[in-house]
Amino acid sequence: MTRLLRIAAREYGAYVRTAGFWLSMLMMPAIAALSFGAPAWFEKSAPAPVMTIIDHSDGGYADSVGRHIEASGAGSSKITVLPPPAVTGATEDAAIRRWMTDGVSGPDSRVLTAVAVIRGTGEAIRLDFWSNNLADRSLERQVSAALADEMQARKLATLGVDQARLKAAQALEPTVASFSPKAASDGKVSLRDRLPGIVGFGAAMLLWMMILTGAGILLNSVIEEKSSRVLEVLLASASVPEIMFGKILGVAGVTLTVLAVWASVGGTVLAVANPGIAADVFAVLTSNGLIFYFLFYLVGGYLMYAAIFTAIGSFCETTREAQTLLGPIMALLTIPVIFLPQAIRRPDAPLLETLSWFPPFTPFLMTARAASAPPLWQVLGTGLLMAATVAVVVWVAGRAFRAGALSTGKIDLKGLVLRIRGGA
Repeated sequence: MTRLLRIAAREYGAYVRTAGFWLSMLMMPAIAALSFGAPAWFEKSAPAPVMTIIDHSDGGYADSVGRHIEASGAGSSKITVLPPPAVTGATEDAAIRRWMTDGVSGPDSRVLTAVAVIRGTGEAIRLDFWSNNLADRSLERQVSAALADEMQARKLATLGVDQARLKAAQALEPTVASFSPKAASDGKVSLRDRLPGIVGFGAAMLLWMMILTGAGILLNSVIEEKSSRVLEVLLASASVPEIMFGKILGVAGVTLTVLAVWASVGGTVLAVANPGIAADVFAVLTSNGLIFYFLFYLVGGYLMYAAIFTAIGSFCETTREAQTLLGPIMALLTIPVIFLPQAIRRPDAPLLETLSWFPPFTPFLMTARAASAPPLWQVLGTGLLMAATVAVVVWVAGRAFRAGALSTGKIDLKGLVLRIRGGA
């Protein structure tokens, strides 16, 4: 046990003592915040669009559409609508191309971002929209919507329909109150009643990220020590279970350190921004033993996949060799992520219940289904099946780890099975 803890401490210290580890870990919340705030900041910092509207229709739509566009804007950028410049010495298309490349001459000397040309008569109206930005069609959709609103308003006026009364009628909607027998107190559903599903989904994604992060660290660590013959030295001074579980425990400590820091930062931000929701999340985790439920599947799932990745790493001299063996496992890891949203909306779906009995998916799907209070026999049955699977995987991984640590050269599938069985 002492050697196991020493190996775990060595593995843990090898990562947390580096400045890069703490720098990258602390940068992640900042990058996440930037990813949420970047779109709004980008819109504010981008130059405001400048456009003009040329109206060749018989309805005179330009002024009303222009006022609507200037009032609404696009995102955070205020749109400037200029009067249509005079077309001189060229066709209209050629003039538009010049305005959008060289600019408009006169008091408003600017390069136009877009030009809207309205054509047609009566109800047969067409919009020709010129734009310098081929990828962004938001301004085109906005002009089209403003033109459609004006056309509809005029049509209603000709039919004798009061537009103000029509809008008032369209604004009518019922006041909806959601009730459920699973809701607290009077049965009225609140955010507090919906939080367990969100928390379960978050816990399942947390487990998935922990496995993916920890497995990558474990794999690289074992491959590095295998190629440098450090594993052979460790095998001479400690048993296979001590080395394997020491490395798994050490990397688990690294992963938990990262998650603890992120959770602390996120929890602090949530508590400051919305103390009520923070208190509700804490209440959900501590009610009905959900925190222990999550921890059980967290430990079981992590141990199962960590043992597999450790064993794979012991057979590989380089990460390129590991990729050939990791393909099927990575494919397995993507399947539960596909079904996690369904685990919140339809936790009792037959397909989801069936997949929950498949041990590689059990930790993720049962964690997400925890909020819906699945039947006790399913919880006990899937839990026991997963525990038995973890025991078998750890036993096989231990044999594979010893065989792989002492192996040299490339190992094919047949050789891998023979070494695990002790036949070679």
